[in-house]
Amino acid sequence: MAHNINYNERTGKYSFFSVQQKAWHNLGQIVEQYPTSSEAIKYAGLDFEVIKSPLYTHGKGISIGNDGEINEGGSILLPNNFATMRTDTNQVFGVVGRDYQIVQNADAFAFFDAIVGGEDGILYETAGALGNGERIFITAKLLTISV
Repeated sequence: MAHNINYNERTGKYSFFSVQQKAWHNLGQIVEQYPTSSEAIKYAGLDFEVIKSPLYTHGKGISIGNDGEINEGGSILLPNNFATMRTDTNQVFGVVGRDYQIVQNADAFAFFDAIVGGEDGILYETAGALGNGERIFITAKLLTISV
């Protein structure tokens, strides 16, 4: 699988879209019209959120829990460590620290809309996700606006 395009087993689709033309890997959805940012997110299968979830380890012997109680062979919270994970598939992306800030896919697309003055200034051509969805990409044409 050299393309590394994310395949979502829950939806049965690859996380990729392209306008009018198939990509070299022939995967994903082909759409006829340039989509809005919210449509592009859905076509590309990027309409999921990512959360930080506390990390635990299973201890052997005796441990002291967060509440100060003594636990025998219980779960131990790893302070200041979190797993990043998709909320739709529970796929874990990796481990981050407490200061790590997640940028949601919708916010990343809204950022582009804001730069060019809204969806009228940009044409989304492709978008998708690589790996388990931890890396997303978009390609777009910027429209020139005459003053």
